[in-house]
Amino acid sequence: MTDHSPKLVYWNPYVAGIALGIVLFLSFVLSGAGLGASGGIARCLAFGVDQVDQAAVDRNLYFANYAGGTNNPLDHTMVWMLLGVSVGGFVSGILAGRVRFETYKGPKVSKHLRWVLAFAGGGLMGFGAAMARGCTSGQALSGGAVLSVGSWAFMMMVFGGGYLIAYPLRRLWI
Repeated sequence: MTDHSPKLVYWNPYVAGIALGIVLFLSFVLSGAGLGASGGIARCLAFGVDQVDQAAVDRNLYFANYAGGTNNPLDHTMVWMLLGVSVGGFVSGILAGRVRFETYKGPKVSKHLRWVLAFAGGGLMGFGAAMARGCTSGQALSGGAVLSVGSWAFMMMVFGGGYLIAYPLRRLWI
């Protein structure tokens, strides 16, 4: 049986890495901040909570940081970066013909289990980002670029944790 699906062409990883480095440098130069996503997501979440119950935002120290009083949580470069990455990624996917509804999974994993694992992993990553005071992109790229010891330690733990969990979960994918 032959596979007639079109071969997907991706960027050379070295070229992509250099391009990412240039984007990170330009981010520091033009906005005064590095790259990251968790700060933008937290601000959007604070905005949503503020729209539903402003008093709850003022009582909660986490949300009050972003949206308490007269603070506008959407007035930050991270929110615009998050919007740009989302829209840019979607447009790029459309132009490359890669936008479709599908669930990638191993042969031993049901769609339901795949979605449960994805949401559980995303929740753990979100919790980890809050505890580490930054997501993997913010910590690894921006913190690593300025030689932050905490960022380097964070990335060592991310890779170590990935290697530890990959072996037991690999049986679900092969």
